[in-house]
Amino acid sequence: AAGAAGGARLPRALRADGLPPQALVDDTEDVSLDFGSEEELALRKARIRHPLATFFHLFFRVSAIVTYLFCDWFSNSFVACFVTILLLLSFDFWSVKNVTGRLLVGLRWWNQIDEDGKSHWVFEAKRVPTVAASTEAEARIFWLGLIICPVIWTMFFFSTLFSLKLKWLALVIAGISLQTANLYGYIHCKLGGPKTISRVTSRLFGTTDVPKSE
Repeated sequence: AAGAAGGARLPRALRADGLPPQALVDDTEDVSLDFGSEEELALRKARIRHPLATFFHLFFRVSAIVTYLFCDWFSNSFVACFVTILLLLSFDFWSVKNVTGRLLVGLRWWNQIDEDGKSHWVFEAKRVPTVAASTEAEARIFWLGLIICPVIWTMFFFSTLFSLKLKWLALVIAGISLQTANLYGYIHCKLGGPKTISRVTSRLFGTTDVPKSE
């Protein structure tokens, strides 16, 4: 009986939760905590890193629409209203094309004339580390402003046409043209241009040579 008792194997020690000690080691071997990625994701979703650019991305285009709707309340001069709205549309076109698109979504487009006098459309997408990338809030504001405002100017076109206010027609067409041009350019930057259009993707928006079409 003593020999049998001596030959019997004793059960392994158990933890308080009933699992053997080896289970504790196995449970902790593959555990990895990455708080940095979660914090970075939260910043990308909530934080606006370029508040000034975000403000002016909407300011000029919204101001042009508001001025068009209510300019008769403040001035009886058609010329003054026309010039004011056209200036706001021009400021909007320049700022969106050259500043806010680059800062808020990392995209840029332009037209370049080569030595042979040929025109090349260039669509550029910026590739940067995630830390320096734009936030989701900024990208959402950029694309909503870029899409909704041309739709509003298109509605103005039909309302002006049906109400026979033909003196405003040229201004409305200018608004549609300027804002649709930016929308067209940034859609090609985002999705890629057609094969006949030169498309350049660079890392730091440096000076790049546009390939010549043969």
